[in-house]
Amino acid sequence: MSATCPFHLAFPVHDLAAARGFYRDVLGCTEGRSSNEWIDFDFYGHQIVAHLAPEVPRPAAGNSVDGKHVPVPHFGAVLPMQQWQELAERLRQRGVAFVIEPHIRFQGQVGEQATMFFYDPSNNAFEIKGFADLSQLFAK
Repeated sequence: MSATCPFHLAFPVHDLAAARGFYRDVLGCTEGRSSNEWIDFDFYGHQIVAHLAPEVPRPAAGNSVDGKHVPVPHFGAVLPMQQWQELAERLRQRGVAFVIEPHIRFQGQVGEQATMFFYDPSNNAFEIKGFADLSQLFAK
C-alpha cells in the first residue's frame, strides 16, 4: 500500500485544554477545527482528532521489544532522521518524560531506526521513529 494518503485517527483525552497544549505547543501540530468535544490536529500531514472522553480507561499493556517494555496500544509517526532528532530535542527541552528514551534500534542492521516512546497528558502512548533511509521502513 502507498503512504500517499493521509490517515485519520480519533483517540480519547481526559482534558481538551491539556490536549491542545500538548499537541499544539509541545509536538508542534497545527490545530484545525474544534468544538467543545474534540480538536483536529495536523500530525505530520495526517488528521488526528482528540475526543473528550474522561471516563475511558487507559490500558497498561505492553510487549517486550529489544528488552524494553513497549506500551500497547501506541501510535506515532515515521520521520527523516534530522526531523526525528529535532523533535527529540524539542521534547527534552519541554520536559516530556520518555517511557523509552530516544535511541537507535537494529544498529548496523537492515531496518536501522531511531525510536522514542512517551505519553500525552491522557496517557495515550506514542512512538516516533526516525530513519536515515526511509526506504528501510519495511525492510526484512
